[in-house]
Amino acid sequence: MNAANAGPQKVVELFTSQGCSSCPPADRLAEQFVQEEADILTLVLPVDYWDYLGWKDTMASPVHSQRQRAYAQKRGDRSVYTPQMVINGEEHVVGSREADVRAALKRAEPLATDVTLKISDMAVEAKVSGELPAGAKMATVYFLRVEDEATVDIGRGENAGREITYVNVVRDLMPMGMWSGGEETFRMAKTKLNLISDARCIILIQVEDNEGPGQIIGAAAMDWKKGF
Repeated sequence: MNAANAGPQKVVELFTSQGCSSCPPADRLAEQFVQEEADILTLVLPVDYWDYLGWKDTMASPVHSQRQRAYAQKRGDRSVYTPQMVINGEEHVVGSREADVRAALKRAEPLATDVTLKISDMAVEAKVSGELPAGAKMATVYFLRVEDEATVDIGRGENAGREITYVNVVRDLMPMGMWSGGEETFRMAKTKLNLISDARCIILIQVEDNEGPGQIIGAAAMDWKKGF
């Protein structure tokens, strides 16, 4: 059985699109974070709402677009755009403005919930321990399958003729269960997860309520190919 303890201290989600000419600088910043910032878990979530402009994003998911809209609804600002980086599920900044992103990361509180991720022949297991933030009643335990790297030749649209590399691209995002504090173990059958050689497995613990997703309070990651 392989196991990984929580390493990330903060989580960045980049909402991006192959059809957005403003996004490549943010895509490069995400790649820089993945390569240089071991304590920051950077996730790339391509959205589909620019597909009508002439190029259908080859990695986009309506799930990502809905997640971004849910964040905006929860914040109450209705601010949905690309490239947008969301820090720890809360503050959002323009993803191409590195100074603003780093300032937001500095303001964000480190993740306080302990998460251990294990993968056996049969299942993915996440052990979660700690306490919910004051006022929170429940958190969702999410499993994410993430592709290490993908290079795309963009044929049409605002980025026509460009070859862009994307890292840590979210391919699946699914709930494992709900956590209300204390110590609890969550499991999913590995056969349902479509794990492949280039997959990275991620666990996120995120406070949620009827208004939508909120603060991310815990995370763990494991490289499926390398076994850690």
